[in-house]
Amino acid sequence: MTDLWIDNERLTKQISFLVEIDKLKTVLRKTFLIDKSRLENTAEHSWHVSLMAVVLLEHANEPSLDLNRIIRMLLLHDLVEIDAGDTFAYDSQGYLDKEEREQAAAARLFGMLPDDVKGEWMTLWREFEDGTTREAKYAAALDRLQPVIHNHYTGGVSWKKNGIVRSQVLKRLDPVRETSDTLWKFAQEIIQRSIDMGILFDDPTAKEV
Repeated sequence: MTDLWIDNERLTKQISFLVEIDKLKTVLRKTFLIDKSRLENTAEHSWHVSLMAVVLLEHANEPSLDLNRIIRMLLLHDLVEIDAGDTFAYDSQGYLDKEEREQAAAARLFGMLPDDVKGEWMTLWREFEDGTTREAKYAAALDRLQPVIHNHYTGGVSWKKNGIVRSQVLKRLDPVRETSDTLWKFAQEIIQRSIDMGILFDDPTAKEV
């Protein structure tokens, strides 16, 4: 810590953290913007999926979800990509050490914050990763649904580029099936339309359950 802003160590830590997380804007995902002009960065994804949580809350099966907690999880859970990078959803090799890389990143990044905030944010990040609470399940559902929407509306650019098939997408969308009957029906429909349009490959192992 080189600068101590207005002689306030707590504020200095908070500002240093906010400066550091600007790096999330440079982390590119495999998902294209809907206008297909470029790849989406992770900061944009976090913003988009957080707004989805607000707009689509009425469709959650579980009543009275804590929206504030959901949004906070969605805004912070991908900050670890500053150090760990984005792991492509269908990259089985990349997932082998994903947890280890992201745990180290969470410890460093959240460790920049005051101790009380560090503990709270580590807890929220772990809650999202474990995916067992009602709020974490809803957050995960939208995190998985957002790139499917992007792929459909970009003509399946990323799907086709990476040879993704229906069964892979359905498996990724399991949290949607468990969280919202309405959004699950929508997900099935958008997948079928994508197949009919020829922008997502079908495969014999796919089952809509």
